Amino acid sequence: MRYKATFTVILFCFITSLLFFNYPIGTAEAKSDTAKIVIWTSGEDYKNDFYLNKLKEKFPNYTFVLEYMNSSTIAAKIMGEKLNTQCDIVLSEEYGYLEMCSEYLAELPDFKYSLFMPEIIPQNKKYTPELRNGGAVMLNKAVLEKKGVPIPKSYSDLLKPEYKNLVIMPNPKSSGTGYMFLRQLTNEWGENEAFKFFEALTENILQYTSSGSGPVNALVQGEAAIGLGMTAQAVTEINKGAKLDIVFFKEGSPYSMYGNAIIKNKADKKGVKEVFNYLSVDLCKENNNLFFPEQVFKNYTPTIKNYPTKIHYGNMKNNTLQEKERLLKKWMFS
Repeated sequence: MRYKATFTVILFCFITSLLFFNYPIGTAEAKSDTAKIVIWTSGEDYKNDFYLNKLKEKFPNYTFVLEYMNSSTIAAKIMGEKLNTQCDIVLSEEYGYLEMCSEYLAELPDFKYSLFMPEIIPQNKKYTPELRNGGAVMLNKAVLEKKGVPIPKSYSDLLKPEYKNLVIMPNPKSSGTGYMFLRQLTNEWGENEAFKFFEALTENILQYTSSGSGPVNALVQGEAAIGLGMTAQAVTEINKGAKLDIVFFKEGSPYSMYGNAIIKNKADKKGVKEVFNYLSVDLCKENNNLFFPEQVFKNYTPTIKNYPTKIHYGNMKNNTLQEKERLLKKWMFS
């Protein structure tokens, strides 16, 4: 399905200057210049490092340029550059943004979609499932204790004046993680009540971060006490020794889907399909096993130390591109 990009162009006009500016986080140098493959990703640093090392090991004769950008920037660059983009493969991009760019993505008729749960397979077959990103409320109890404030038990608690400058969350306009909280609470409470909540919450927000990883990083550094962010990122930091807690309020966990794609005119470029299939099946399963264990494969449900089990997922109905564009037009907080 093809969607209009009018909103995207308007929304992201302020980053026009970024359209030709890249953010390389790593390059695996090839032994011979047989293929250079450029991958844009909104994934976390630890996952990107893992993927890059795996690609270098699997394809020693290829050169890989792996560039990090947040989800909205990837979409804006593709929409701006169209088929003239340097990007070959899009990795770990939120489904809504992939739909936004779908006219510039290659169809994938030979991909093994049958390996995945049917409800997460995109109808247009222009991108592939990579991960289910669940959200949670994350706490740094040491900061709460230092400030002498209690542990919050509900979203409404976060509006209390004692939490001023202690709460952090991603900006829904630039982060799929931020948007999934907005989408869920709109569904749970109704649109008016949800926006009243975020208007009031802004008084206590330390920062609306540009990416989904911002809240977890701030909590680890002790810069904030309460973060709305990704469950998987919090678990990764906990398993590295960070003193964080994960809680779910009565509304449950919001979630969004992320996937991979090939730029339309790059599908026949040397190495692209081979690398894409490796990323989207083999490394997708390793990612599911190591970092994001919420189920995406039909017959594979891994477990990770300290990862919450029996998660109650929240109401994510109407999670369409049209609804996202409509709600984000109303988002005026920063």
